[in-house]
Amino acid sequence: MDVDQRIEQFAKMAEADPENELGHFSLGKALAEAGRFDEAITPLRRVLDINPEYSKAYEVLAAAQRDLNDREAAVATLRSGIDVSDRRGDRMPRDAMARMLRDLGETPPELKNPPRKQAAPPPGSDLTCSRCGRAASRMDKQPFKGELGERVLNHVCEPCWREWVGVGTKVINEMGLALSSPQAQQIYDEHMIEFLQLEQ
Repeated sequence: MDVDQRIEQFAKMAEADPENELGHFSLGKALAEAGRFDEAITPLRRVLDINPEYSKAYEVLAAAQRDLNDREAAVATLRSGIDVSDRRGDRMPRDAMARMLRDLGETPPELKNPPRKQAAPPPGSDLTCSRCGRAASRMDKQPFKGELGERVLNHVCEPCWREWVGVGTKVINEMGLALSSPQAQQIYDEHMIEFLQLEQ
C-alpha cells in the first residue's frame, strides 16, 4: 500500500469516527511522511484534543511545524511533548523531541525522570526493556514468529508485552484491521514497534 492509499484509508477512518485517536494519528503521520506538512497539522492536533497524553503525536506535530518553518509553534509543541513523554516514561519520543529542540537552538527542559544509570542487573535478568528501561528476564518463548517476534523476545519485558496486547486489541478494533491482509498487518506492526520503542 503506497502512502496515498494509506492517507485515503486513514482519512476515511478518521471521518467515520471523529473520536478515533489512532485514525487521526495515522492520518497525520502519513501526511507528514508524504511531505504534506500543512495538511498533517489538523489531524495531529485532533489527536491531542482527544488524548493530551499521546507522546508520539507531539513529536510528529512538532516535526511538521518545524518543516513548515513555524519555529515558535514547534518549540512550544516540543516543550509540552517532552513534559508529557517524560512523565509517562515514553523515552524514545522524549529523547527525539529533546534532540529536535536542541537542533532549534533551545535548551530542553529539565527532566523529572532522567535516563536511568545502568545499574547492575538483578540476578537472572538478560535484557534491558526497550519500553520501560528496566532490566528483566526474557519471556519464556517468542510471542510470535519472524524477525519482529525475535526483536520483541530480545528487547521487551513481559509486563510491557502484556500491556501491548491490550493496546494492540484497541488498535485492531478502532482501526478495523483484518490481520489476514498484509497492509493491515503492516499498520499493526508499525503501532507495535512505536509502542514498544523498537525503532532501529
